[in-house]
Amino acid sequence: MHAVTSHLMEVYAREPVSFVRGCGARLWDEQGVEYLDAIAGVAVTSLGHAHPDITDAIVQQAGRLLHTSNVFRIDWQEQLGERLCLLTGMQKAFFCNSGAEANETALKLARLHGHRRQISVPKVVVMENGFHGRTIATLSATGNPSGQRGFEPLLPGFLRVTYNDIEAVRKVAECEPDVVAVLLEPVQGEGGVRALSPHYLRELRALCDQRGWLLMLDEIQTGLGRTGTWFGYQHAGVAPDVVTLAKALGNGVPIGACLARGTAAELFSPGQHGSTFGGNPLACRVACKVLEVIARDHLPERAAELGARLRSGLERALCDHPHVIAIRGQGLMVGIELDQPCKALVGRALEEQRLLITVTRDSIIRLLPPLICDDRQIDDIVDRVDRLLTPGVDSPATLATEEARL
Repeated sequence: MHAVTSHLMEVYAREPVSFVRGCGARLWDEQGVEYLDAIAGVAVTSLGHAHPDITDAIVQQAGRLLHTSNVFRIDWQEQLGERLCLLTGMQKAFFCNSGAEANETALKLARLHGHRRQISVPKVVVMENGFHGRTIATLSATGNPSGQRGFEPLLPGFLRVTYNDIEAVRKVAECEPDVVAVLLEPVQGEGGVRALSPHYLRELRALCDQRGWLLMLDEIQTGLGRTGTWFGYQHAGVAPDVVTLAKALGNGVPIGACLARGTAAELFSPGQHGSTFGGNPLACRVACKVLEVIARDHLPERAAELGARLRSGLERALCDHPHVIAIRGQGLMVGIELDQPCKALVGRALEEQRLLITVTRDSIIRLLPPLICDDRQIDDIVDRVDRLLTPGVDSPATLATEEARL
């Protein structure tokens, strides 16, 4: 892609590649060069690119009706709400346009819940290294100081504890009478692909029940089959009070959802929340088709199988690699932790291996392949990552030099 003067705000450090076409787990750039997609638009295109069923749904709905506003009943929205509630055990749904908006909705529910309990300054427990969005409220809930820097003052009312540490939450419960909810991810994506233990989540559910807190789970990256079950919390067999979704729900068409049950499902009244575009006929019809395809093709089960294949392949290939500290993950959500910063590997993977990856927490390669990959493509990802990290090519000196150039 030729260098041009851009009128876009510089909020992304973009790679100099522009993709013009996709099919399944493959992408092609302007020169017709083919790439293997191991990030799925950061867990968005779980059904791959140009999925024929999704394409048909978009085309048919675009030719009928795109938008009417939430002043009127939207049948596709009603259908989607029913399907999601059946899948999750929730009772009510609110539709928006993104994960950040879904988490904003959850945080507003938490404050309403607190005020109903006569708590004037409600507080929410959140996790270190968690990520919940880039609006002021969700940024305040996020555990990443570098992302918060420059946007102070942040919103008060968030108590941050160590991830996967139930005793830390119990200490907060003893010291902070104004807590009303806990917000966390079943697997921290931006936080380094770290999964909650099922025991921790069950203990947290019990503590929330004892204290009258809402258990709110951010399933924006983990939801809809990525971890090997429909939702990440299902590995622990618990029922949250609030679940937030986005990313894979529209397979690239923007849509977010906040689902709730019990007391949390009845907190909002007309006028207290809303969205102009959220839940429009196009987005909801596409999301209904996404759910249909995931169920029809048994993709959560397939993600569990492919994830095991990917992790075992990486473990065999990289077992003696001098810079690999750990390989971890759940389903098709895998992290490779290195002992040094490695952001430069994103560009090198594109150039040398024609492979799309991301790096999070500076030193963790994150892999989020589409759920529709076949066995050969998973093995190909392993081979390309292995070549990318071949000793001698990615020596500490080389990586340090490349990092200095970024």
